[in-house]
Amino acid sequence: MKINVQSIKFDADQKLLDFIDKKVGKLSKFFDNIISCDVNLTLQPDHKKSVKIILGIPGDDIVIERTADTFEDAVVDCVDVLQDQIIKIKEKRFGK
Repeated sequence: MKINVQSIKFDADQKLLDFIDKKVGKLSKFFDNIISCDVNLTLQPDHKKSVKIILGIPGDDIVIERTADTFEDAVVDCVDVLQDQIIKIKEKRFGK
């Protein structure tokens, strides 16, 4: 799975990119037909950090956006929600 990271109005350092790659890469364990993954990082005016992950799977796109004090916290929150969403979709399509 190729993960496209876009940092809006700032340059993300390599440590953050590696963290995102590690955490979001774990989603392929839950669903192996992931087509694409786009991660958008945004700095909010109130110094909060916003992360939006768009996960492309056959038939759907799952979009999750979270805001937190750090990008790492927001990424972890997004990945947790995405795991739950992927499990729900798999159960719905393929049965339990």
